[in-house]
Amino acid sequence: MGLFSRKKKLDDGLAKTRKGFFAGIMEMMNAGSIDDSFYDDLEEQLILADTGADEAVRLVEELHARVKADRIKTASDALAALKDIITHEMEADSPMDLSGHPAVILVIGVNGVGKTTSIAKLAHLYKEQGKKVMLAAGDTFRAAAAEQLSIWADQVEVPIVKHSEGADPAAVIFDAVKSAEAHNCDVVICDTAGRLHNKQNLMSELSKISRSVNKACPAASVETLLVLDAITGQNAISQATQFISAANATGIILTKLDGTAKGGAAISVKQKLGLPVRFVGVGEGMDDLMEFAPADFADALFREE
Repeated sequence: MGLFSRKKKLDDGLAKTRKGFFAGIMEMMNAGSIDDSFYDDLEEQLILADTGADEAVRLVEELHARVKADRIKTASDALAALKDIITHEMEADSPMDLSGHPAVILVIGVNGVGKTTSIAKLAHLYKEQGKKVMLAAGDTFRAAAAEQLSIWADQVEVPIVKHSEGADPAAVIFDAVKSAEAHNCDVVICDTAGRLHNKQNLMSELSKISRSVNKACPAASVETLLVLDAITGQNAISQATQFISAANATGIILTKLDGTAKGGAAISVKQKLGLPVRFVGVGEGMDDLMEFAPADFADALFREE
């Protein structure tokens, strides 16, 4: 996907958010002077856009300091500063580690957040980049989970490794990594059970899976991506804390951004969870999962209609 096409998809996907609460921010920024009421109104609009109260307060405080330090006089220049602050806030500290041979991506999250379709779209994205991709049906507990993933694998035209329902997920992923190594695949994307485990069981299961990856191929790298539903906003972020400490997650896939007017939740993900957003879903099409670019996101949020 070209740069222009990616920006256009992100721009279209954030239309509801931009035309919703962020439209109020744009009106403020175009209205004129920067005074105390300006900051109060901005904080309120950010909270309404579902950035979370703590994040809204912190963003406004940082903007206030930037305006003072840079002697910003106009609301339009303040908007540019706010975009810069948001971009910096959301930048990842380092890129995903896909250096392994193969690179293994474990995808975790509760049922209903778009986990299976995100796996398919991620496979499509990497295949479009010229990588050899394999899927692993590690959700052996939900009825027909492997069959559903197989349908997606056929559509994307990538191989899949699966066992019978109720099989050991670690064994499935072990076999997938072994197969990927034998067939010189670049990336193995692994589904996992979307149950709400208690913390100890989740930790044990994912730890066993990670050990199985290392046992199958010591040269493999492992990333663990947590899928969150943007429509549930701050509630999704609260729920995510159940997974992160147990799962050693390394990044976020944020789905359904196109379905909400409260896309501001994306801004607070890194601050609240300590994890970067790696991918965003902005539609139902196979090309509608894209690598997250903070500057493009900020531009799309504040683009004038």
